[in-house]
Amino acid sequence: MAAAAARSALLKYLRVTVASPAPLWPVVPLSFSQLLLRRRGFSDEARGTFLDKSEVADRIITVVKNFQKVTPNAHFHKDLGLDSLDTVEIVMALEEEFGFEIPDNEADKIDSVNVAVDFIASHPQAK
Repeated sequence: MAAAAARSALLKYLRVTVASPAPLWPVVPLSFSQLLLRRRGFSDEARGTFLDKSEVADRIITVVKNFQKVTPNAHFHKDLGLDSLDTVEIVMALEEEFGFEIPDNEADKIDSVNVAVDFIASHPQAK
């Protein structure tokens, strides 16, 4: 009994309050249209084009040319022989070129120049 009382007193003395950690990103409520756009895959036709597709295509080809000889229809693996690590590096270079982060689930879908053009041209944060 004395051991239990000593243990209880010791635990009360050692107890530390811990605050919940702050979220890693700000929690922002989304509108219904924003939720619909997030659910829609980027391969669908975009409602609007935020950047000119020909400019986006030129810039993407410039980025990808650092890896191989490319055409507007080039598939990263089939035509250029790039592996998954190369594709990740291309996506990172595209993020740097266009000034926004591409979510992992969307980055996994980018496997050719045409798909990259469609996604980036229809993305509202692309610069």
